[in-house]
Amino acid sequence: MAAAHLNLVAAELEQPVTVFSAGLLEGGHPVSRDTVGAMAPYGVDLAAHRSATLTAAAVASADLVLGLERRHAREAILLVPDVWNRTFTLKELVRRGEQAGARRPGQPLAGWLAALLGDRERTDLIGRSVEDDVVDPLGAGPAAYRATATELADLVRRLARLLWSGAGRADN
Repeated sequence: MAAAHLNLVAAELEQPVTVFSAGLLEGGHPVSRDTVGAMAPYGVDLAAHRSATLTAAAVASADLVLGLERRHAREAILLVPDVWNRTFTLKELVRRGEQAGARRPGQPLAGWLAALLGDRERTDLIGRSVEDDVVDPLGAGPAAYRATATELADLVRRLARLLWSGAGRADN
C-alpha cells in the first residue's frame, strides 16, 4: 500500500522515481482482498500485485530504503550494513524531516538524509515503537486495512512535501 501511494504522489508531482516494494516473507503471493478494497478508493487496483522478497541487491541499489516497521529497516541493514544512513521507517523519516525541514532546492537526497541522522543510533531500531511503526493490519479486517491505507496516504503526502517541495526535479 505504501509503494502504491508513493507511486501515485510521485506521478502527480511528475517526479521520476522508481519505487520497489519488498517484504521479509517468501514472495509471489497476491495481496489480500482487504488490501485491494482499502486501496480502491485511491484509484489503485492491486489485484494483480504479487509480493517480492527483500534482497541484498534491491537494498544496495536503493537511494532510500523505507520500512513500515523498525524490523523492516533492521533486516535491510542486516542484508547491506552500509545502507544505515539511507534506511528509515516511513514514520521516522517523516518525523525527522518535519523537525529538520524539507530538502532545499538542488540539495542531493543523500545530503538531506545525512542531515536527518542527527543523534540517531543503531539501537533506535530495536524493538517496536508506535512512534516509528505502521501497524500491520494483517488479519484485523477491512476497517483496519482502510485505516492503514489512510495513514499511509497521509505519511506519503507529508514525505513528498519534504522530498520535493523545494528540491525540484534534480537529484531525486
